[in-house]
Amino acid sequence: MSAIEQSVLDNLNISRRPQGKGGDNIGQEEFLKLMTTQMNNQDPTKPMEGGEFFSQIAQFSSVAGIQDLQNSFSQVATALQSNQALQASTMVGRTVMVPSGDAVFNGEEPVVGKVGVRDATNDLTVSIKDDAGQVVRTISKGAQDAGVVDFSWDGRNEEGDIMPAGDYTIEAVATTSTESIELGTLLAEKVESVTLGSGGITLDLASDRSVPLSGVKQVL
Repeated sequence: MSAIEQSVLDNLNISRRPQGKGGDNIGQEEFLKLMTTQMNNQDPTKPMEGGEFFSQIAQFSSVAGIQDLQNSFSQVATALQSNQALQASTMVGRTVMVPSGDAVFNGEEPVVGKVGVRDATNDLTVSIKDDAGQVVRTISKGAQDAGVVDFSWDGRNEEGDIMPAGDYTIEAVATTSTESIELGTLLAEKVESVTLGSGGITLDLASDRSVPLSGVKQVL
């Protein structure tokens, strides 16, 4: 649209608003008011060209549509976050399975976990190491097909003595006829509380660790 004389804008009580590098842009409401006024006062013998007006209107409509879409997405995101927060709150006091190889033995309750076996293996072993890296117990699960294998460590070493409470490392290895493959493990953790932050929803575990809600693989 060609430049608009300031006198015309003054008569319509419209002011220019700087926008980007060009300072001659006006808002949608002001533009429609200006267009209506010009159409009402145009010379019937010299009708105005409407193509440029309609082009401007289409641009305004596109911008308004994008803003409405952004607002809708924002509302959906807020609703989803509220729903996730409600779901997370129901996990307090429950036990969840989370990807981890760091176990905390409290001196009484067994450490429970799962191993995901990708391919059939001749022997699956789960090793428990203390904070010095020494193996205190090896649990043999024997030959396994592909799937999820449960395991449990009662806190005892190879001699049958109860180990002290503390941090331990869990390692799972699948052995085939040609190689040994280290596998990831899932450990059972009790949820103590839920934290809502700018980064999302976090579950605070009894082991003094935290995991994002998306990190939970199973609720027991």
